[in-house]
Amino acid sequence: MAGSEQTIERDGVRVNGYLAEPPGGGGARGAVVVLQEWWGLNDDIRSIADRFAAEGYAAFAPDLYHGTVANEPAEAQKLAMSLEQDVAAREIDAVIGWLKAARGARKVGCIGFCMGGGLVLSTAMRPTSQVDAAHAFYSGNMPTPDQAAAIRIPVMGSYGALDDYIPQDKVLALRDALQGNGVANDFRIYEGAGHSFFNHGAAYHEPSSADAWQRTLRWFGAHVAS
Repeated sequence: MAGSEQTIERDGVRVNGYLAEPPGGGGARGAVVVLQEWWGLNDDIRSIADRFAAEGYAAFAPDLYHGTVANEPAEAQKLAMSLEQDVAAREIDAVIGWLKAARGARKVGCIGFCMGGGLVLSTAMRPTSQVDAAHAFYSGNMPTPDQAAAIRIPVMGSYGALDDYIPQDKVLALRDALQGNGVANDFRIYEGAGHSFFNHGAAYHEPSSADAWQRTLRWFGAHVAS
């Protein structure tokens, strides 16, 4: 199922990205925003949007690097560090609002990977986002328990036990903070998996990836499609 490159506008904010929709369009089951890793909006992220469309969701992956895609870690790190967080926040919020207003999605979920996972958590904390549920994969910029107090929507987290970048104690602290605040959550740390285990690259870990995808479908099925 192939999507297409789109430019959308909402509340005066223009966003380029990749839109994938189920047959007939409309996103009857709701919609999902797919946030990129530090590489940018590449084919791997587009394929995730396509997978959501195949499940009946309208999925939009915003191009937060505005046309640039990295192929080497040093380049990706430079792009990630230069990302203007306030601009990215406005663009993500615009996409969520557009999916609700222009595509008729009653609810919108947000999923992201690595850098995108951190942006997912920031979106969950931001009262302007109008997001309804979140799933952060091996997220950078983990919020502190005090920051997590701003989260009121259901949050899922997927991490690798062999991840050298995301300390497990921070993952567990976030989970415990959400539980203490009465926020629905589902966190899993996968044995044998490292950072970027869902990415179809050198770190790909098939058993963890397959299980995380099924959890994703159940999560958004309960909190976005219902």
